Amino acid sequence: MDRQAEFAALIEQYTSGDGMLETALPRVALAKLSKPSEPMHGVHQPALCIIAQGRKQVILGDSIYFYDASQYLVASVDVPVVGQVVEATPEKPYLSFKLNLDPHLISELILETGLTDEIEREGAGGTLSTSLSLATVTPELLDAVMRMLRLLDKPRDIAVLGPLAEREILYRLLNGPDAARLRQIAQVDSKLQRVTRAIAWIKQHFTEPFSIELLASEARMSASALHHHFKQVTAMSPLQYQKQLRLQEARRLILIQGSDAASAGHQVGYESPSQFSREYSRLFGAPPLRDANRLKATPGALVPA
Repeated sequence: MDRQAEFAALIEQYTSGDGMLETALPRVALAKLSKPSEPMHGVHQPALCIIAQGRKQVILGDSIYFYDASQYLVASVDVPVVGQVVEATPEKPYLSFKLNLDPHLISELILETGLTDEIEREGAGGTLSTSLSLATVTPELLDAVMRMLRLLDKPRDIAVLGPLAEREILYRLLNGPDAARLRQIAQVDSKLQRVTRAIAWIKQHFTEPFSIELLASEARMSASALHHHFKQVTAMSPLQYQKQLRLQEARRLILIQGSDAASAGHQVGYESPSQFSREYSRLFGAPPLRDANRLKATPGALVPA
């Protein structure tokens, strides 16, 4: 069995039905789908995503990130995206591995490996780029991921050997094409960290109206700098980001909690039911009730982006 086939077999071993599985490994989740999915809106957390089998596309703003087992995806901040599995069959299901990135672990590794010198050469902010990127999966990175997954067979080893496998994975990333992006995740008071503060504030207060000046004060940036850097990273303005969070939460309330459209819209901050229905339809392609019925009738449609 070659390395790629073994990777797919490892994931399939621990995923029985379609969906996302949180594992006993901290920050690690596995996904399986036996057919292509509906486009699914969600907030992508800072994470490493590697596909073992199948293909997927992730849409951020006007950019489409299309990848398969040959590439991995890294997300550097929480960002609203549209994810869709585009290649999967019952015989060869879509299989993927996700590791949520821990900034503290990345910081520790940077200090231990002497990469702080590179941060100093980049300056206080470095160059910002869009929060998603693709890079080639190397044999070394894939080997580290597979060693981590094999620990699921030996639960007693996870506490000791799991952190070692995670550190190796992060080390491989820090020595790859996404090194600068990962350093910005961990760098205190970098431009990316300031944008991350703004994102965290919006996520906490997304049902409330706000001004760009208030948000800039929270991020410790000027209003013009925040607007510019926020759009560089997320491909949207702060107000567009807030709207995405509102509509995604309203969709969750309707689907999971059974709220009616008017109540869901009011709960997430909309005063006008007609405006809520209009913006919901524009984002999700159908009014709330029709959208909810369609998703409930589509197995696997609710797998997170």
